[in-house]
Amino acid sequence: MTDRVYKKVELVGTSPAGIEQAIQNAIATAGETLHHLDWFEVSEIRGHIAEGKVAHYQVVMKVGFRLER
Repeated sequence: MTDRVYKKVELVGTSPAGIEQAIQNAIATAGETLHHLDWFEVSEIRGHIAEGKVAHYQVVMKVGFRLER
């Protein structure tokens, strides 16, 4: 197995549609400028309430990507 080096960045994904969509939005946007995305871990889930209902979801996550040599 080849030695690899990774870097982690913290992202906040948002969506009115749900937690999974918030995660997908963050990864898709990060993938536009970061290469070799390999994994993510969710550390926080938050939301916004409007008129007694969930209006928006926020997911704080760390995403790991491989550094190129």
